[in-house]
Amino acid sequence: MLLFLSVPQPRPPGARTRAGAARVARWRRRRLQQLRRLRGLLRVLRGRPEAGTRRRGRMALCGQAAGAASLPSELIVHIFSFLPAPDRLRASASCSHWRECLFYPALWPQLRICLRVSPAEQPRLEFLMRKCGWFVRELRVEFAAENYLSGGGPGDGGGADTGTGGEEVEALQLSARWLEVLRTYLELVLCVLVSIRNNRNLQKFSLFGDISVLQQQGSLSNTYLSKVDPDGKKIKQIQQLFEEILSNSRQLKWLSCGFMLEIVTPTSLSSLSNAVANTMEHLSLLDNNIPGNSSLITAVELERFVNLHSLALDFCDFTAEMARVLTDSNHVPLQRLSLLVHNVSIMHKSLDNMPNDEHWKALSRKSTNLRVYIMAFDIKSEDMLKILKPSIPLERIHFDSYITCVSGAIVDLISRQYDKFLTHFILMNDVIDTSGFPDLSDNRNEDPLVLLAWRCTKLSLLAIHGYTVWAHNLIAIARLRGSDLKVLEVTEESIDFDQGELADQDVDPVHNLIEQVSLGLGQPWHAVMDIESLSVFTEPNRHFYREMQSFSEDI
Repeated sequence: MLLFLSVPQPRPPGARTRAGAARVARWRRRRLQQLRRLRGLLRVLRGRPEAGTRRRGRMALCGQAAGAASLPSELIVHIFSFLPAPDRLRASASCSHWRECLFYPALWPQLRICLRVSPAEQPRLEFLMRKCGWFVRELRVEFAAENYLSGGGPGDGGGADTGTGGEEVEALQLSARWLEVLRTYLELVLCVLVSIRNNRNLQKFSLFGDISVLQQQGSLSNTYLSKVDPDGKKIKQIQQLFEEILSNSRQLKWLSCGFMLEIVTPTSLSSLSNAVANTMEHLSLLDNNIPGNSSLITAVELERFVNLHSLALDFCDFTAEMARVLTDSNHVPLQRLSLLVHNVSIMHKSLDNMPNDEHWKALSRKSTNLRVYIMAFDIKSEDMLKILKPSIPLERIHFDSYITCVSGAIVDLISRQYDKFLTHFILMNDVIDTSGFPDLSDNRNEDPLVLLAWRCTKLSLLAIHGYTVWAHNLIAIARLRGSDLKVLEVTEESIDFDQGELADQDVDPVHNLIEQVSLGLGQPWHAVMDIESLSVFTEPNRHFYREMQSFSEDI
């Protein structure tokens, strides 16, 4: 591509005298030198390595005179600011100059990492955190443990052993995998915390640990932890580093720690200065490992957080006194409240101190835009009846059961009490025997799920697995909510058909179901064939944590 420039030619100065002629000669020599330099520059840009060549080609990007390597660092930083983070990391492997430019602080204001708990990830994490940990402003790290406890894993013999001897071998292999997971987990957490310990510009800090493997039975066995960290030095070091990060922070607005193994202690928040606590906008502390009646935050500590817009806690930690603190005039109105109800917490803590209906009414008057998100793990029906107060502005609820199933009475209660607010309803029952799915419509004139769709006019997401959903009820739900129901996820094994539908030889019941539900929703629909494809079913903890994050950010 040629660029033509029209430059007015200046008149030679003083050309009529002898002195003027000398000045004209000098002026012409300078002009000639300038033109030669301009020709040389154009020749390089047009890819002409020699003066006498006439080769026409594309602009040379590499070479000794000019090229990508000789571009100013500011220009390289600006160019790569348009690339996504994975492409920047790939580009940093090109040369040392690019690597220096690509880790310029302006290119990494936020860093979101999802890590497998694997030794192979440690050098990559150390490299990235060494480059970005000291200046990153938003850091979100998720630790996802591989399914070491599943059969057929590496080195477990593929289930070839049987009998008592096979069970003993499997138990030994399971123990070894647990130890490997915990050892790697602690090293990765240390790597993250050490790299940001002196970062005073950190504004958002979020940590999540996948407990589906680390805490398979609700709480991690202390036996495994004592083997990995016999004297507790690493755990203490992690806790001290976390408190040091909080004490060094000056701009922290968002602090979230979910299901992390013994990182947060009841004294951690005391490390925050009053100035930082007074400006904190989001606080999330979810941990089921605190023994006895200990809580990660008390009502007295909550009084410092006067600017909170969103809060996420264990339900047993959210007391009536906390509700009273949040209604004080010096606190800004709370807009998002996420509560985790876990059977392990209820076993060790009491529900006697939870807010009553009057507390919820006062909190709703103070915060007219308050919305609540509840996730319940294996909670008995009698406990849920105590928890679900009528004045809770419940917008989302997620039931996840492994032993205790949700009753139809609970679903009916939710549809009657929260019909003005409810938008998300997730019902999951992870049972082994697929032939024994509970039927919520037993001994009822109307199916509770159909009543839920009829009463809750704002319902936009409905996900069901492990409960019997009759085909005609599913069609009724789709017709009642129509296009307002944006997401309808029902697993194939949860759907059942009446005998009359199966006896009709002229109509394929499955094809008819898909067609009728699609017409009702106004969009193509099909049942979930592969449950592994949806994290809401396979990774409920991770799904809840991510939904809680987006729920809190969407204010």
